Amino acid sequence: MATLTLLARFVSFRSAHAKLLEFPWSRCNAFPYGRTTMACMCSEQKYMYDLLVIGGGSGGLAAAKEAVNFGAKVAVLDFVTPSPRGTTWGVGGTCVNVGCIPKKLMHQAALLGEAIHESAAYGWQVSDPKTIKNDWEALKTAVQNHVKSVNWVTRVELRTKQVEYLNARGYFKDQHTICGIMKNGQEKELTAQYILIAVGGRPRYPDIPGALEYGITSDDIFSLEKPPGKTLVVGAGYIGLECAGFLNGLGYDATVMVRSIVLRGFDQQMAETVATEMERRGVHFIYRAKPSKIEKKNDGQLLVHWVDENGEMHKDTFDTVLFAIGRKPLTEELKPENAGIKIVPETAKIDAKNEQTNVPNIYAVGDVLHKKPELTPVAIHAGRLLARRLFGNSTEQMDYVNVATTVFSPLEYGCVGLSEEAAIATYGEDKIEIYHAYYKPTEFFIPQKDNSQCYLKVVALRGGDQRVLGMHFVGPHAGEVIQGFAAAIKCNLTFPKLKETVGIHPTVAEEFTRVSVTKRSGLDPKPQSCCS
Repeated sequence: MATLTLLARFVSFRSAHAKLLEFPWSRCNAFPYGRTTMACMCSEQKYMYDLLVIGGGSGGLAAAKEAVNFGAKVAVLDFVTPSPRGTTWGVGGTCVNVGCIPKKLMHQAALLGEAIHESAAYGWQVSDPKTIKNDWEALKTAVQNHVKSVNWVTRVELRTKQVEYLNARGYFKDQHTICGIMKNGQEKELTAQYILIAVGGRPRYPDIPGALEYGITSDDIFSLEKPPGKTLVVGAGYIGLECAGFLNGLGYDATVMVRSIVLRGFDQQMAETVATEMERRGVHFIYRAKPSKIEKKNDGQLLVHWVDENGEMHKDTFDTVLFAIGRKPLTEELKPENAGIKIVPETAKIDAKNEQTNVPNIYAVGDVLHKKPELTPVAIHAGRLLARRLFGNSTEQMDYVNVATTVFSPLEYGCVGLSEEAAIATYGEDKIEIYHAYYKPTEFFIPQKDNSQCYLKVVALRGGDQRVLGMHFVGPHAGEVIQGFAAAIKCNLTFPKLKETVGIHPTVAEEFTRVSVTKRSGLDPKPQSCCS
């Protein structure tokens, strides 16, 4: 009886005082990683939130959801300014809405078209593969339906985890206060012990006549109401090549305008291999050129003027002009000066140490970080680790070294670690060994597909334990192939250990376990048979 009376008094006290303390009892009943109830209460008495995230993309949402697992009270501010063409989208950030997800789906659509044309060689009775065409409207609708379903699931998950979501554009008032501008123009002040900047970036436009009026970017391509038709892609980074690649695969005339080099920052031999394969498949390239003006003709087509490296002027007509010349971080809109946050002038990004800015309670993850990989999984992992450090007594830091990535070009390019150029610059040419090989995917034989660009490279130290510094792969399923080897490199893979690994036959991934020819030897890296 005494126990029941004591329990009744506790329930009565909790009911009477929960509102007074404005304390989320349901979130703070348990702290599996050591955070105390008293710490949560003290934070909430001084600030409205423990953590306030500006930006509803992958990194910010990952940090927010992880933080509530430790009992933190969290809010996320997210607002998408329409593109110059009026495109906007829901919660989830670039990756979900106008990046990785719709890009991979469009890439898959192109690969399926390629497979249909090859299927006759495998005995499938296709009346006339040449007459098969893609329905842009159906593809666009399917892709957007999936994106919207992810938006909805994200909103539900935030509500389930009790993360407060505000559709508002945030900016700093001071180091603990954010002003959120709502859709109706009203402002709402929010305070937090910790603030996380996760606003990402948006595509840049060149400062030339007609660019904003008539051009589009990756913000727009995945939701175009009408087929893109003959398309000029300005820019030869991975976004530009991926867009040109899937457009060509879907049956549209695609041209890439290259200002300097293809895939800057990647291994240049592999980059040239990717470009060569794209040209073989029908993508056109205009090298050493920059657009100077875009005009709209009476028939609706776009007349593009450009200048080459010799200063000579050229022009041609296109139905669509897509700019993929880089991205601008959305830091200026935050009014960082109000909180004393330092911004790197050259990049407009934040040079943070362990995600912490120069203002101790303000952090940043994702594409706004200076000299860090602009990749969704990087932002997600960094956001989770940060939340664990802030609220879960963790000390684990984000490791930005040896992050794997893939360019989803028609023939994919996956890589992890150092490029050949970077390895030589770091260690010296005499201390580096480059193993390389061409290979023949088994599935290429029957349809007699061109395999001349299926190529891989292993960059390793020449002496000592022959540690592997980088792995590069151009071929089918490159992303799937390189992911596993990325884990091996994290575990300090050596070339002898790679050679001891038994491959899975017949796969393209096994080719890494069979590579033996070095560039230094001058021997032919081309295989003699499928099992050589």
